[in-house]
Amino acid sequence: MRDRLSTGQAEHAPVILAAGAVLWLPGRPKKSGRLGRPRIALIHRPKYDDWSMPKGKLDPGEGMAEAAVREVREETGFGCVLGPELPAQHYPVQGRPKEVRYWAAVPTTGAFRPNREVDRLEWLPAGKARVRLTHDRDRLLVDALLEILGAKPVRTDSFRW
Repeated sequence: MRDRLSTGQAEHAPVILAAGAVLWLPGRPKKSGRLGRPRIALIHRPKYDDWSMPKGKLDPGEGMAEAAVREVREETGFGCVLGPELPAQHYPVQGRPKEVRYWAAVPTTGAFRPNREVDRLEWLPAGKARVRLTHDRDRLLVDALLEILGAKPVRTDSFRW
């Protein structure tokens, strides 16, 4: 952990706990009857001017999975059902260690409405989602989702915006 944190004090600071989800939909059906690549919901946060997955800190007494469902609802407007857990992320925030646990999730009800935290939501195919994401660590979540779904990895070098 010492390599990832900028100060020795951060090693002893309480860990910031957060949870989120990679919200996805099956791809559109192809003429062959097979489903295309899944589409992934990305959110734009104006405060950070970044594209990411819905996530946020736990409320007092809240469990990780419960927080993930709440954050998806608050940031996207969609209720969801959590699926398999995805790799956790660990990184420093203002000198403190942060752990974010993620799940694959599918939407059940709701609709997106821009709000104070999130002004845009886009459903993108996995390859385009990988390119649009601001942080490399979030691209690993797309890869993990595709692996769980048994989909082929995506090549992003051919995408241009």
